[in-house]
Amino acid sequence: MDSQSVKGDAVVGAASRGFDGGKLVNGRKRHLVVDCLGLVLAVLVTPASVTDRNAACGMLPALREYFRRLRLIWADGAYTGDVLTEAAHRLGLRLDIVRRSDDSRGFTVLPRRWVVERTFAWLMRSRRLARDYERRSDTSEAFVLWSMTMVMSRRLARHATRRQQQRRNLAPAA
Repeated sequence: MDSQSVKGDAVVGAASRGFDGGKLVNGRKRHLVVDCLGLVLAVLVTPASVTDRNAACGMLPALREYFRRLRLIWADGAYTGDVLTEAAHRLGLRLDIVRRSDDSRGFTVLPRRWVVERTFAWLMRSRRLARDYERRSDTSEAFVLWSMTMVMSRRLARHATRRQQQRRNLAPAA
């Protein structure tokens, strides 16, 4: 679980945009929950001023309803807090916070956190998601899901092409 702040275009209304003081971005924030492969399970678009903790409290019940076998969620340090821990405990989820060590300098790859960061990188390849151009936040959520659908369908098509080539190579010569 992680979030990404993106700048909002001029058409994004003042009611659905905010300022993220940590990233110094005026726009919206995309909150994602992904599986171990990096495929999107849940997405929520909020004003950038909404904290990750508050957004997660709103996402967890719906996530639990759709994915009943879900037991463990890895998240970064922004998801700490008694309210979120209690909400996860009530839903039967274990929230594992992956923290960066204090003595590390510069960029370090953190276990399990790189999966959601990679998903954000896949999504940013969609030109429409490089910035938030949508008036409504549910339309932004739909574009995130559409972009992830494109990523998955390209992989499936590539996999099907490989299988067809393997079948041709194994076919007996006449």
